[in-house]
Amino acid sequence: MPVVERMLELAGVGPDDVVYDLGSGDGRIVILAARRYGARGVGVEIDPRLVDWSRRSARRQGVAHLVRFLHQDALTVDLSEATVVTLYLTPAANLRLRPILQRQLRPGARVVSHAHDMGDWTPHRVERVTLRGGEEHTIYLWVVHR
Repeated sequence: MPVVERMLELAGVGPDDVVYDLGSGDGRIVILAARRYGARGVGVEIDPRLVDWSRRSARRQGVAHLVRFLHQDALTVDLSEATVVTLYLTPAANLRLRPILQRQLRPGARVVSHAHDMGDWTPHRVERVTLRGGEEHTIYLWVVHR
């Protein structure tokens, strides 16, 4: 969770944002964005069991009115309403998503990736988060420009 928290902080998430998490897993990123910042969120996940889990978790945490979870491939989702996109995927997936992100996102939208860059797309910022046990994680932030 400290890495997730820092990802959202680094992106400057606020109540006017729409956070898309591609490969959303258990939904923790969009749920936290909604709980802590009042942001709307969309989780995109290919595993239907994780989508169901995320929906139940959002209801339990009282943010189901702010978030939704789509059972969909991240490469096919419409990202045009996103102001922030979060990623914790493979290096290859990031590279496949890069042209989609650059084409669909509006100027000023932020992309935050845990652990992996996007080739020669120069990040706006790179941060390292060290957890209590000494484990280090890298977070990349890009801001879309046209």
